[in-house]
Amino acid sequence: MFINYNSNPVDAKAYDSQRLREEFLTEELFTADNINMIYSHIDRVVAIGVSPTTAPLKLDDYVDQKAFGTDYFLQRRELGIVNLGGKAEVRSKDQTYHLENLDALYLGMGEQEIEFTSLDTNEPAILYCLSAPAHHTFPSRLITQEQAKQVELGSLDNANARVINQYLHPDVLPTCQLCMGITHLQPGSVWNTMPAHTHERRMEVYLYFNIKPSQVVFHFMGEPSETRHIVVRDKQLVLSPSWSIHSGCGTQNYSFIWGMLGENQTFDDMDFIDMNSIR
Repeated sequence: MFINYNSNPVDAKAYDSQRLREEFLTEELFTADNINMIYSHIDRVVAIGVSPTTAPLKLDDYVDQKAFGTDYFLQRRELGIVNLGGKAEVRSKDQTYHLENLDALYLGMGEQEIEFTSLDTNEPAILYCLSAPAHHTFPSRLITQEQAKQVELGSLDNANARVINQYLHPDVLPTCQLCMGITHLQPGSVWNTMPAHTHERRMEVYLYFNIKPSQVVFHFMGEPSETRHIVVRDKQLVLSPSWSIHSGCGTQNYSFIWGMLGENQTFDDMDFIDMNSIR
């Protein structure tokens, strides 16, 4: 498990490209037959990449319990899971769930003995997970791709026509603080949000995917008056602190999973940045 400490916007102004990547980017979240964990002190979010192939993977086998001070991982946490690969089975102590590609699963606080399995070794599951501290137990639930709430935003004229799929969202199911969804950009669109915005009340995590090997996404971050960028490739993760803008522009259309946690769950609680003031 890699521990990422919070950063100061004053210090981040002086980061070069390599330091930005070290501080905010995870290049290898998914490795075969392994569970990789990023524990960030930014609102204590945990990002997890699970890649089972021939054998099941047990979550608690990869958890440093001393880092969390609990008996098991979800004792004081909730977990969201999105499947980016082949058919997957997720087991808990009391329930078994089957996830198709782009299905999601919410596991509430108190779930134990979490285990991940690929149902087809020729097309392994790729399971992306986010976890946030929790204060209440809400029911665990599978959310299929069809059950997600869809919102169409943007336009081709502005190169940002996109469909937002809200999975872990108050309009779909209750959670303590974790929100998750998937945004797909339409062909011909490359901006995931512009004008850019911040929200001091919440941090955000981006997992970019559907990026072809010959393409990249430029993830823009930093304070509005001190913007920086990180070059991102397929299935790479970016941590976005609450003081930073978070906007991306690709060399082709792409998709990303967004996850948010913090003071509220209001999706449109954003402080938009005047295009004349961004630098």
